[in-house]
Amino acid sequence: MNSSSTSTEIGDIALAASFIVLAAALGYRYIGLPPVIIVGGSGLIGLLAWSTSYLKRPTSPEIILPCFLLTVAALEVHMMEEYLTGFAPAMSRLFNITWTERGFLIIFAFVGPALYALTAIGLFYRIRFAGFLAWFIFIGPGVAEFTHFIFPLLKPAINPETPQRVSHLFANGVYISDLPNYYIHATGTYYFAGMYTAILPMIPGMYAIYKLLKEDRRERQSSFDRMKNFSKAV
Repeated sequence: MNSSSTSTEIGDIALAASFIVLAAALGYRYIGLPPVIIVGGSGLIGLLAWSTSYLKRPTSPEIILPCFLLTVAALEVHMMEEYLTGFAPAMSRLFNITWTERGFLIIFAFVGPALYALTAIGLFYRIRFAGFLAWFIFIGPGVAEFTHFIFPLLKPAINPETPQRVSHLFANGVYISDLPNYYIHATGTYYFAGMYTAILPMIPGMYAIYKLLKEDRRERQSSFDRMKNFSKAV
């Protein structure tokens, strides 16, 4: 690997790391700690997987692009259920954070789709940073959706025993109304906002991880064989 390629890889890694820090910081500033854990954790795992695969050997668009588009399409269907059932206010009640429906729409209805479209273009042209964003989505909104099946078991931080929706003035001065409670011991129902469709982005997301790792192993073996044959020829 020449110095130019090394410098490019370092720059891409720095850009990906900056994205993680910025996204986590904004999440903490405007919502609270849970986004830092989810975004930060998914981002770090995605960074590790991407830096050992796509960064060095960009996957063919024919392989990664359909997986990515299927994942984000399923994610948008899932977000529709989350919006209709009050995911952001439910999270606010569960963790005592200030996530409004307006904030939810800004992230997932406007910023998200724009980012998905740009990432798809980047994957088509094998842009390394686009590969990181794809890995981030496969692991974050993809695999991490399993947390929906845990949330009904957690005791909410605000009025946990009251099954009805409540309004609350948070310590930072933000007032949010209609905070739903999905605590199973209060409602008697095992459900949390978005749970029914949570599996949808998980299926293509996990398949994408399997497919990309398999393809990367094949590409590494192919490169090793070419080098071995070249050495023999010399």
